[in-house]
Amino acid sequence: QVQLVESGGGLVQPGGSLRLSCTTVGYRFSASRMGWYRQAPEKERELVATITSGGTTNYASSVKGRFTISGDNAKNTVYLQMESLKPEDTAVYYCNHRRAVTPTFNFWSQGTQVTVSS
Repeated sequence: QVQLVESGGGLVQPGGSLRLSCTTVGYRFSASRMGWYRQAPEKERELVATITSGGTTNYASSVKGRFTISGDNAKNTVYLQMESLKPEDTAVYYCNHRRAVTPTFNFWSQGTQVTVSS
């Protein structure tokens, strides 16, 4: 049974920092892509940042320059370092691990709340 175990959400003041982590249990981070998506109230889920097992990264324009995604293949873990947080970053953040080649899969975490407020 594959699970994505995430941690690191919480409440932070505007301008503050948080670090999210996500570990895949039951499958290696290999020939696949992991990343973070977020969903704010009454909005659709949107991409935040992704990283392939080869190290290629992709960021939403709204977080570029403030967020950094990194991966540790040996630990099957990815991290999202969030800096200069804004109230509009408030959302439930979901970790995703997907593989487009056989065997294909697409797993999601349960989500962690990030609230940016004074």
